[in-house]
Parts: sequence; structure tokens; C-alpha cells
Amino acid sequence: MKHNRLLSFFVLYIVVISSFAASAGIFSSGGPGRTEHPTVRGSKVILYGDGLYRHMSADVAIQGIAQDYVTLFAAVPLLIISFIFARRGSVKGTLSLMGLMLYFFLTYLFYTAMAMYNKMFLAYVTLITASLFSLILLLVSFDYTNFSAKIKSEKIYRAGGIFLIVNASLIMLLWLSIVVPPLLDGTVIPAAAEHYTTLVVQGFDLGIFLPLAFASGYLALRRSNFGYVFVNVYMIFLSVLMSALVSKIAFMAMAGANVFPVIFIMPVIAISAGVFSLFLLKNVLTGSKM
Repeated sequence: MKHNRLLSFFVLYIVVISSFAASAGIFSSGGPGRTEHPTVRGSKVILYGDGLYRHMSADVAIQGIAQDYVTLFAAVPLLIISFIFARRGSVKGTLSLMGLMLYFFLTYLFYTAMAMYNKMFLAYVTLITASLFSLILLLVSFDYTNFSAKIKSEKIYRAGGIFLIVNASLIMLLWLSIVVPPLLDGTVIPAAAEHYTTLVVQGFDLGIFLPLAFASGYLALRRSNFGYVFVNVYMIFLSVLMSALVSKIAFMAMAGANVFPVIFIMPVIAISAGVFSLFLLKNVLTGSKM
């Protein structure tokens, strides 16, 4: 694996700083508690009022804490394990490392753009840098031309490509169902915007991450080595991300929120992505080196 020293520094930085930031989100306390606050749009929002996310709306703050648990207790350990194997030249380890870097990039991109300003701001910003540059280093040094010789069968990649395209299409329709109706009835701003500047999750998904899923799936169906690699990477990323979403739903349910029907849909997607990730990695020939 190339760029070992720089990549090692980035991985160590992500492990330490993301653990610190996630712990702050989970364990910090102090604040006035739940309070009603007027938004710039004239509506009312209930602020969480406690800990690091005290200025965020209560339902979104709970989701942030839920994702912090997944980051701290799942993503960070998986990052360490993947990096150990990637340093040894393992293709499976490198693919897993790329998927996890994409997870950390998305997570802290969203935190920087959506979380109300807090003392972890510089941590979020530098985590974006570390994860993005790590992902770039891994992508540019990967041997795409010989990847097809390191896999047992192409069928699982085409199935994974179809799954990514279908899943991305459904999520796109879900986000458009939030964005489009207010444009048609003249209210323009969806209720989901609450007191935030814009629909950050929907914007980044529609602009970056869903097109990436479409492109990965399409290239896999075209039997492109790039597609096979990206399906691996995106599926690992998706399995961790969907685990975080399931955690968010569970936290919201415990807080009394209505989580129907996503309480049934999201776990199915998370399990499917996880199973695909395992089969895709298993499909890479044992002992394959970079």
C-alpha cells in the first residue's frame, strides 16, 4: 500500500479525533433542557437543550447522538482493523478502508454543515480533510486494471450494482417527496427544514452520494473494473451508514417519535447492504495483494 506514512497519520488522526468528538456528543451535558424557540420562518421548534447538541432541534440532536454511538463503537474499531489488513497489502482490507473513509467523510461533512455551531467545529472540519485525502490516496493508488483477476465471480457485483441503483432510486424519491410538494403548493420551504439553513442531508444525498451510488451500480453492470471496485467500497460505506440510520430510528422510537414505516424499511436495507458487503469481500480471492 502506497503513501503508508501519510495514510497512517490520517488514520491515527481520525481514530483519535472522531472518538473524542463522538464521545463529546454522547457524554456531554449541561444546558437549560428542552425549550421552545421561534425560527426565522415564523414557526416554533423544540431545542434539545442539553450537552454538545443543545442548540439543535430535539429530534435531530437525538439522531446525532445515535450516530455518535455507531461511529465510536463500530466505525472506529472497523477502521483500525481494516487499516491493519490494508497495511499488509490485503485487497479486502483496502476496499474496507476506502468504504470506511467514505463513511467518515459523509458523517463529518454533514456534522459541519448541519450541526449547530459547537466546540467540535474544528474537529469536524479536520476530520473531513483527513478522511477525504485518505480516500483520494487510496483511490489513486489502487490497481484497477488487475482487479477482475482477483475475484471469483462477476455475478455478485452485478447483483450489488442493481441493489445500489434500486436503493438510491428509492431514497431519491423519498427526498423529492419532501422537496417537491412545497414547490408545487407555493410554500417553498419544507417543514423538515425546521430552523436550519437548508435541507443538508437531502442536498448532499441528491448532489453527491446518490449519484455516486448510481454511477457505481451502472459501471458494475457494464462489467467495468472501476464499477466492481466502487460497488465494494460503496456497499461497505452503505452498511455502516445504514447501521447508523437504524440506530437513529431506535433512539427516535425510544423518545416517542413516530417511526413507522421506516422502522421496518431501514433495518432491511442495512441487513441487505451488510450481507452484500460480506459476500463481495468473500468473492475477492484469499491472499490477494495490492
